[in-house]
Amino acid sequence: MSWGQPTQQPYGGYGQGAYGTNRGYGGPPAQAYGQQYGGGAQQQYGYGPPPQQNPYGAQGYGGRPPVPAYSAPPAGPPPGINPELWSWFQSVDQDRSGRISADELQRALVNSNWSQFNSETCRLMIGMFDKDRSGTIDIHEFAALWKYIQEWKSCFDRFDTDRSGNIDAGELNNAFNAFGYRLSPQFCQLVVRVFDKRSTTTIQFDDFIQACVMLKSLTDKFRAHDVQQQGVIHISYEQFLEMVLDNTLS
Repeated sequence: MSWGQPTQQPYGGYGQGAYGTNRGYGGPPAQAYGQQYGGGAQQQYGYGPPPQQNPYGAQGYGGRPPVPAYSAPPAGPPPGINPELWSWFQSVDQDRSGRISADELQRALVNSNWSQFNSETCRLMIGMFDKDRSGTIDIHEFAALWKYIQEWKSCFDRFDTDRSGNIDAGELNNAFNAFGYRLSPQFCQLVVRVFDKRSTTTIQFDDFIQACVMLKSLTDKFRAHDVQQQGVIHISYEQFLEMVLDNTLS
């Protein structure tokens, strides 16, 4: 896979810039990253060869009856879907249901060290693009998710300055600052400890996505109460619990 690199953009305010309203689900900066799948005016692909022609001609006296004409099953991608992405979708769709579950997605995505994505990140991403709330995504939703992952990979590579394939607390602090969050280095160390599943004091690509989306979600809930935009709110204990639980269950 080839991942593009984003251009530098200014970020302002807490939770703005990379997490503006154009990315309601908590995506990285809205820029053109890498190859775009499933969008724009692309070549239209058919669904297989035309019906078979009757090799026996018109039916005549004593002649052989015509062979019914049937279309072959779909062989190519739906219109507007990149053939390479369609092929990958089919390989991920192991039960041939035409839809992909979080479990199937987890088996298909790997980090730089070939470890599978964690189940929570996969569940989170499926939920973002599952428009009918079926718990699965079709090829068009998968195309949007694939673009989303490409954008995050470009963002991750940008802040993985030592090219280790992981993000440490210092690199995470740089990322949060670029996103417009004013957070301390101590908080970034806490985030790494929470999401570090291998005890290496770093987080992998899938953990990076989960941590950033979690921060975006909680920030949105905080800002709903911060009417003065001062970074300080006054809420009850129960309101605080509702914020945390809503983020956990969403």
